Amino acid sequence: MPVTFAPEAVPARFPRKLRELHNHHFDSTIWNDLVFRGDDVVVATYAKSGTSWVQQIVAQLVFNGDPEVSIADISPWVDLRAGPVLARLAVLAAQKHRRILKTHLPVDALRFSPKARYIHVARDGRDVALSLHHHHLHANDTWYAMLNDTPGRVGPPVPHANPDAAGYFREWLDGDGAPFWPFWENVRSWWAVRDLPNVHLVHFEALKRDMAGEIRRIADFLEVDVDARAWPRILRHCGFDWMKANAPQVAPMGGAFWHGGADTFINKGTNGRWRNVLTAEDVARYEAAALAELGPECAAWLARGEAV
Repeated sequence: MPVTFAPEAVPARFPRKLRELHNHHFDSTIWNDLVFRGDDVVVATYAKSGTSWVQQIVAQLVFNGDPEVSIADISPWVDLRAGPVLARLAVLAAQKHRRILKTHLPVDALRFSPKARYIHVARDGRDVALSLHHHHLHANDTWYAMLNDTPGRVGPPVPHANPDAAGYFREWLDGDGAPFWPFWENVRSWWAVRDLPNVHLVHFEALKRDMAGEIRRIADFLEVDVDARAWPRILRHCGFDWMKANAPQVAPMGGAFWHGGADTFINKGTNGRWRNVLTAEDVARYEAAALAELGPECAAWLARGEAV
């Protein structure tokens, strides 16, 4: 059932929630019970697009480079249907610091607050699919049980991953994100609201090219005045090597859902592996789909990660 909010709660220029999404992962209604605060930060992505990286960046900015901060503990995936939902909301309600919330929803299924700051992180879909393949292929029985057996699942269960990476990519592309959720609408929905004052777009490739510059831009967007003495440690704690070495602080449940644990969840952090996996036909089909689904400007941004 569509959800709308009073005009005084959501000014006309801001998006309104138009639908609910439910599947093996999602329950978008959880957002309806969240009481927003004026300084909330929402990290919004399609899965495997750099979510944990940007959560870590925001946490390091908020906590002034504290190495003990664990985003796995303080920054929950709000719309994840499995797990103790009420306890998750209670933890958020009890937090005294600036909150960092995670979502994988498209804009029209998200309860959007004019008060919050939204950071959307995007990544070339070919890189997303291969990273998702690694994530899915190494999931253990606990992961499947959580998603498939927890009461309330809508739709089919998550199947086991095709072990062939190229085959997995083709299934993902042909099924628009199958067996997870639609990819194109997620990117398209955030691109459409990129000019709102409380929305900031980040690209995985831009972070790879100039992490320090991108973190500066995120800090400016969040109005965080970074202590110059903290800057070197913030950069250090946001680097891939540090995150890999401290993976249990980053991976959900300390990596308990994957064979190999947290080290599996924090994989390689690289782009372009698809060039050695996909055929020329695969690449052409993906690029044609990106153009048709996103239009030339957004498709070019998604592919190259140029500044918006």
